[in-house]
Amino acid sequence: MKKIVVLTGAGISAESGIKTFRDADGLWEGHDIMEVASPTGWERNKNLVLDFYNKRRSQLLNVQPNKAHNLLVQLEKNYEITIITQNVDDLHERAGSTNVVHLHGELLKVRSTKNQQLIYEWRKNLVIGDVCEENHQLRPHIVWFGEAVPLLDKAIEITAMADILIIIGTSMQVYPAASLINFIKPNTPIYFIDPKPSIEEHNYSNLKIIAKNASVGVPMVVKLLIEKL
Repeated sequence: MKKIVVLTGAGISAESGIKTFRDADGLWEGHDIMEVASPTGWERNKNLVLDFYNKRRSQLLNVQPNKAHNLLVQLEKNYEITIITQNVDDLHERAGSTNVVHLHGELLKVRSTKNQQLIYEWRKNLVIGDVCEENHQLRPHIVWFGEAVPLLDKAIEITAMADILIIIGTSMQVYPAASLINFIKPNTPIYFIDPKPSIEEHNYSNLKIIAKNASVGVPMVVKLLIEKL
């Protein structure tokens, strides 16, 4: 069974109503990104950071997977699928995808500020005073700017084994996730679905660009891959 690696970004979840990474003015829901997504921001104002992620968590619990999420699940009938996502939502899992790697963490999990191995499922608001079993404050289970990406090596290993790479709804500007395309085997087919593609077909062999939103582009690629069987 051929292996497909799917790299997804904010664009696939935007159609479910989740805001994309940052607004045109460079702010993230009205905040400078470093205020709410960095270790220094956390140390400066924990309440602000917690409030920011509490609102995002609440929003996530009120949206649903969209057509693009759902159609990717269909490919599992005929291909070995691994989704590597930059998104911190659980929409791939809710749609039914069984093999998802979250490069940047998960919004519905929290972890100890002292022991990174202590990770907990979390659906309510997180506040100062919520502690792990070792009595240390809990924080969002999110990879912030300036922090290492623990699952990067795993993602590189998975990508290097891909027979087909599908990229959906990402600017390909956020590193190290954007570098994964460089680890595929030579001549691996690449399908890049994004309304504003940031790479050009002549930059990679076997690259096909579908300049559409995820809900339009994913059905096109899924149909194509099923027909190739």
